[in-house]
Amino acid sequence: MPRTTDPDELIAAARAGDRPALARLLSIVERGGPPARAVGVRTHPLGGEAVTVGLTGAPGAGKSTLTSALVSVLRSKGERVGVLAIDPSSPFTGGAILGDRVRMGDHVLDEGVFIRSMATRGHLGGLALATPEAVRVLDAVGYPWVLLETVGVGQVEVEIAGAADTTVVVVNPGWGDAVQAAKAGLMEIADVFVINKADRGGVDATRRDLEQMLELSDDQGWRPPIVATDATTGTGVEDLMAAVSDHRRFADDSGLAAERRAARVAGELQQIMAEQVAQRAREASSGDRFAEACAAVAAHEVDPWSAAEALLAGDGDR
Repeated sequence: MPRTTDPDELIAAARAGDRPALARLLSIVERGGPPARAVGVRTHPLGGEAVTVGLTGAPGAGKSTLTSALVSVLRSKGERVGVLAIDPSSPFTGGAILGDRVRMGDHVLDEGVFIRSMATRGHLGGLALATPEAVRVLDAVGYPWVLLETVGVGQVEVEIAGAADTTVVVVNPGWGDAVQAAKAGLMEIADVFVINKADRGGVDATRRDLEQMLELSDDQGWRPPIVATDATTGTGVEDLMAAVSDHRRFADDSGLAAERRAARVAGELQQIMAEQVAQRAREASSGDRFAEACAAVAAHEVDPWSAAEALLAGDGDR
């Protein structure tokens, strides 16, 4: 299609299978601002059906290889899959350092798979602020499964739980991995545990560690299963997919899915409001009124809290 930034044209083209149009939509979402809002307004009524699966865990656990293996299983069932790989940001360009096609090259030519690397842009938790909107775009243009793979930044990665219907926590066999998962808060957010690289020794010991920790947790009707996989050979990945499907059924039947989606909506609204307030603050932090307010605070004629409230409220008579 001709190069355009019109959201209606891009969405129509992406829904018709135009991959460059979809890439352009995701770029708009990542950049933020009014164009991203225009995309969000149009895609919101078109989605709501996609299942999101988050894969999180320590760096080096094999999340990318496991994500690629999960894509293969879903494609074997005829499902279309979108992948958002949340990567570190380049300190120079702000873009993703790791490349989507470098890590998941097996699926590059598959028209039923769309893979996108997204930069964290310094956002703690490994999730870019644009991720929920990017999920909505993929949902709106016809991807019923969206896999979110986090960068692997350790203890703050629990944020992935707020963005996924099912959270898969990946550890490796060997002493300490399960303990590190507990320290990072991952025990509380896991819906499924995966012991990846199961061709190595120590799988049974890691499973025992996880089981012992699960004994101390409140399962609220769902006890996270522990699945052993070797993502490089595909061993155990079908079992992982079955565990994800089991959790999906449980979440639907128990009302957990509805609760999580309601929490996501609340979190997204809070985030949008916070960004709008931040934008108002940036706009109010310049010009004569701001300079006058600074002078008044410095002279102890007004306290900084009152001055800030007046600036944000746009009071012009101070």
